[in-house]
Amino acid sequence: MRYLKEVLVGLVALLALALVLAGVPGLTALQAQTLAAVLVTLSLWGTALVPGYAASLLFLTVVIIAGLAAPAEAFSGFSSQAMWLVISGFTIGEAIRSVGLGTRLAEGLGPRLSHSYPALLGGLMGLCIVLSFLMPSSVGRAVVMVPVGMALADRLGFGRGSNGRIGIALIIAFGTHMPGFGVLPGNIPNLVLAGAAERLYDVRLAYASYLALHFPVLGLVKAPVIVWLVLRFFPARIEPGATPELDTSVRSDPARQRWLVLLLVATLGLWLTDTLHGISPAWIGMAASCIILMPRIGFLDGPAFKQAMDFGTLLFIAGALSLGVVVTESGLGPVMAHWLTGILPLAQGHDFANFASLVGLGAVTGIFTTIPGVPAVLTVLAGELSELTGLPLDAVIMTQVIGFSTVFFPYQAPPLLVAMGLSGESVKPLLKILLALAAVSLLVLTPLAFFWWQLLGWI
Repeated sequence: MRYLKEVLVGLVALLALALVLAGVPGLTALQAQTLAAVLVTLSLWGTALVPGYAASLLFLTVVIIAGLAAPAEAFSGFSSQAMWLVISGFTIGEAIRSVGLGTRLAEGLGPRLSHSYPALLGGLMGLCIVLSFLMPSSVGRAVVMVPVGMALADRLGFGRGSNGRIGIALIIAFGTHMPGFGVLPGNIPNLVLAGAAERLYDVRLAYASYLALHFPVLGLVKAPVIVWLVLRFFPARIEPGATPELDTSVRSDPARQRWLVLLLVATLGLWLTDTLHGISPAWIGMAASCIILMPRIGFLDGPAFKQAMDFGTLLFIAGALSLGVVVTESGLGPVMAHWLTGILPLAQGHDFANFASLVGLGAVTGIFTTIPGVPAVLTVLAGELSELTGLPLDAVIMTQVIGFSTVFFPYQAPPLLVAMGLSGESVKPLLKILLALAAVSLLVLTPLAFFWWQLLGWI
């Protein structure tokens, strides 16, 4: 298997070299070189031939040395709000663990969720869906849920690397991210789409209509599919009377738990009301992190903070975020999208073929731009695509949501990486679930969404 990966990466590297030396019709030299760097990076991320952080560092180094982007663009992942929300997420999550709050919450939820492994996963998914309506950030939802889920895993005797523990981590990772695509303020790409649609076409996405259009399929149907896939790939059983190993590094401190709960309630309150005060969830999370790290009144000292930070995951995420920016700034994204539209079977009067093609366009674009970059690239083309297909402009815009919620590889969706990083489990199981879920989404959920849209009168 390893040799197959090496051969694949080698072939991609040869293709990249040919792109640099010979150029590509329709692309500038800068765009061809950027495409070459992107293809090699994607092959390394996709095959995991080298660690994700190593591939990210290689991409950033090549981009800077070759002059493919200015440093501000190449390292934009480190300055993005998403990155600082991730950092604050690691800090808050470790604070919840260190004072034993996660264990205490798990003790309260355990009797209600632990009747069986399927009931446990289904219950955790339900809690994550509820949080999708309450918290505007999938990373923030993961910060709250992962410590509780891992404490539940400890309580039930699921050791590190076991199917049961991986299953809980996966459910929380997917549950805090995927259903949020059906709720307008639930995920960052949704908000990017809303902003681009209003700026370019004066189309305003309403909360209620967005929810009615997307949540029944992307939330109510997709969530049980995720639970089923995790049960299928990572089966486990809750043993009656299991005696888990105690985490001796965690000491229950009721006074500090109450103080942390007050801090978390204030943080959640500010996250919920971000549209009123205008402060980004990232900076709210950073403010909470500053308090957590303060001597005497805080919860983490220097060694604990270092333990909380998974720098490999941070570098991986920074590279994924920067790749999307570099592709967009080079102009490569729209060019590639135009290429794809040229080979898609788009024609007026063939509504299902048009709908499926637009969903596929969004899904494939996300491989090259990462998920947050899809609306930035495709919304510009929405008017042209509406003319080609004969579909209403707002319907064409909305197909992007089904497209960018269809994820093939972990690097496309940094919140999934963050949740697995917080759990302490490997990110490799993500790929197995993602590929299976993408197949179900394209073959089953896309036709289902089409018929639902017809029922609502959108098509």
